[in-house]
Amino acid sequence: MYYEVRRDAYLISTDPSKIDVALVHRYLGESSYWAKNIPEEVVRKSIANSVCFGIYENGQQKGFARVVTDKATFGYVADVFVVEASRGLGLSKWLMDSILAHPELKGFRRWVLATADAHGLYARSGFKPLANPGRWMELHNPDVYNP
Repeated sequence: MYYEVRRDAYLISTDPSKIDVALVHRYLGESSYWAKNIPEEVVRKSIANSVCFGIYENGQQKGFARVVTDKATFGYVADVFVVEASRGLGLSKWLMDSILAHPELKGFRRWVLATADAHGLYARSGFKPLANPGRWMELHNPDVYNP
């Protein structure tokens, strides 16, 4: 069973069969700063192994986000976007509210995400800078998709 919420003409759904993989790949590979040149097969694999949220208007995808999770204690919010023509309508706020309200994703000990430019959006949902950044480590290869 998939999680779905409606607002006016919009639907947020976790049904993976609704995802327009070509649109998600195009946005991430061409428009995002975090996944430039990402191969389509990597996008497909990330979708298959995450809880994905699509925003739809009359069946057309307008936004996307995914949560990497064990569905018990931890969630990493990734690849959040709303297509440019649909921005300014509060869809990203509604998307974050819907993610945090998903029944299978409630009660986590920790949620994390990384952003270069949307701190206000995530702060509205309760996200804050890391309290103890010295405890966190990363292995980061930002050029992994660039030849």
